[in-house]
Amino acid sequence: MMKAKILIVEDEPAIQELLAFNVMQAGFHALRAEDADSAWRQIRDHAPDLILLDWMLPDTSGVVLAKQLRADAATRDIPIIMLTARGEERDKVLGLESGADDYITKPFSPRELMARIRAVLRRHVPQMPDETVAAGGLELSPSSHRVTAGGGAIELGPTEFRLLHFFMTHAERVYSRTQLLDQVWGTQVFVEERTVDVHIRRLRAAMEPLGMDGLIQTVRGSGYRFSAS
Repeated sequence: MMKAKILIVEDEPAIQELLAFNVMQAGFHALRAEDADSAWRQIRDHAPDLILLDWMLPDTSGVVLAKQLRADAATRDIPIIMLTARGEERDKVLGLESGADDYITKPFSPRELMARIRAVLRRHVPQMPDETVAAGGLELSPSSHRVTAGGGAIELGPTEFRLLHFFMTHAERVYSRTQLLDQVWGTQVFVEERTVDVHIRRLRAAMEPLGMDGLIQTVRGSGYRFSAS
């Protein structure tokens, strides 16, 4: 089995060295970049499996780089964990809304970081049946990672894809944020409930151009439901 390649985008040499050491100790291959330009070069040359992205970079912020990665078809599916000294909730939400899959505040233990890396990698490995699913006018194909509606395509990142697959195969039932975290993210993941709201917003935004965003309903005080009625 090939080692997963982790790209560490961090401009402080001591922290970059520490992260690379921990990543290699955990059995991964470490790639390094100190700014956005070198990050893009590493991505082009080595196609990393996951990016550890520092919020504060010398040439551009990690938030801006995350948005650029999500906007590019070649890089939009690479999972991102944002590293930052900012612990405020609004900063966490901004980090997640920029396209990060997870968020970890400095200082953190190597053990926690490795647990999060493994969890994010695990949920980017397809673990769903290959059968095409149809519901509410949508057709979702796990094998080709495509979602279509009335001839139009809906472009989704891996987490939104898994979320929609779960909703489509469990239509008309209401699920709380905790239940969705367990079912879509997995029980071993250190992710806050607020993360669910961010990914629901992303999912709806992707469905909106085809007028399908209303399929994902908010049930006040309870959670979310996929309903075609």
